[in-house]
Amino acid sequence: MPSAISGGDPAGGSRSDPRSSGRLNIGQVLDLLRADFPTITIPKIRFLESEGHIKPERTPSGYRKFSEDDVARLRYVLTMQRDHYLPHKVIREHLDAIDRGLEPPPIDPVVPTVPTVALASDGTPSAESFARRDQLRLSRRELVKVAEIDEAMLDELEQFGLVAPRTGTHHYDTDALVIARTARELAAFGLEPRHLRAFRAAADREVGMVQQVVAPIRGGRDAGARDRADAAVNEIAALSVRLHATLVKAGLKRS
Repeated sequence: MPSAISGGDPAGGSRSDPRSSGRLNIGQVLDLLRADFPTITIPKIRFLESEGHIKPERTPSGYRKFSEDDVARLRYVLTMQRDHYLPHKVIREHLDAIDRGLEPPPIDPVVPTVPTVALASDGTPSAESFARRDQLRLSRRELVKVAEIDEAMLDELEQFGLVAPRTGTHHYDTDALVIARTARELAAFGLEPRHLRAFRAAADREVGMVQQVVAPIRGGRDAGARDRADAAVNEIAALSVRLHATLVKAGLKRS
């Protein structure tokens, strides 16, 4: 592979390199990658193989054997996903260009691929959507670009407690993106971030109510208490949003 993929020491550290003994098994590949990609798993490596990013050799008994080139390709794929949010189709195009001795297509450093927010058929979030956790990480510059707002609006959204980076980081998640986009659309009707404080206050009251309801469940001593509490939180939250949306709709019909 060209140096665009294989740069750096995949082993990461001074320990002996298992590559010196030839092909690697999947566990050794996992060990090489884990330092830079802590969430990597064996199923993930197998999935990337199924996407066509690597083609490790197979022993007569069916075991995978990975080359140094395979490890370099995995590093490239994982880096493109983590740092640039590229979909598999685009990554395959990059790898194909590199395989043919070409430079990969330029990467837009600002606009990542953004997941679609899952909504129920009636347009209100489901319990599953409350439980879903995404790994989207947007810098401040990326959030401004993708949400199509300016720095001043983001400053106001943060000032009024509507948007904030993820705890302990400087990155924004999908919720921040949806809020910022929605605020931009409301601004077209003259509703500025300062007008949206009422929504923040109402949401905080609902959160407090849900937490109060599930507190006895979460305080249970059995092993499944936390899981039951989490499931109850998601279900109650979805129902409360449905009720809120329906009450607003009904009120507007009466007005």
